[in-house]
Amino acid sequence: MSKSIYSYIGDQWKSPTKEHKTLQKERVFHYRREDATTRVEKPTRIDRARALGYKAKQGYVMARTRIRRGGMRKHAITSGRRAKRTGIAKITMRKNLQMVAEERTAKKYPNLEILNSYWVAEDGRYKWYEIIMVDPNHPVIMADSKINWICSRAQKGRVHRGLTSSGKKSRG
Repeated sequence: MSKSIYSYIGDQWKSPTKEHKTLQKERVFHYRREDATTRVEKPTRIDRARALGYKAKQGYVMARTRIRRGGMRKHAITSGRRAKRTGIAKITMRKNLQMVAEERTAKKYPNLEILNSYWVAEDGRYKWYEIIMVDPNHPVIMADSKINWICSRAQKGRVHRGLTSSGKKSRG
């Protein structure tokens, strides 16, 4: 059985060649200079986006979001406790970083609903995720029987209720 073009693209992301690694370094170089959340015209990983529900049609919006890596950071307490009890290091959030990135993107684009997201890049300090968003009020989305479930009132704020794939993972 023959493989689709998307499976070849996915294989390239799973085991990158030397050319792909240099391209990824150049991308990260540009990503660092962008805003924390940037709207993008088309997905970087078309195979992953299509697998998660993206379609190249009106009403679908893509955004790339940068999130700082690692656990939570808390301010150092200046007085009155022994160092062991200050609780600065080794604090892990229950939410994963991908879910935090989705929530921040949802706050920036309040008229759109988050459909899903996927990993794009990372360096020592940041991770970048691309978020697939859908406009529930767009006529093309309302007319499409495969995605118009997102237009119902019950789907409002699905990212904040843990209904995306990364949210379901962190819910357990």
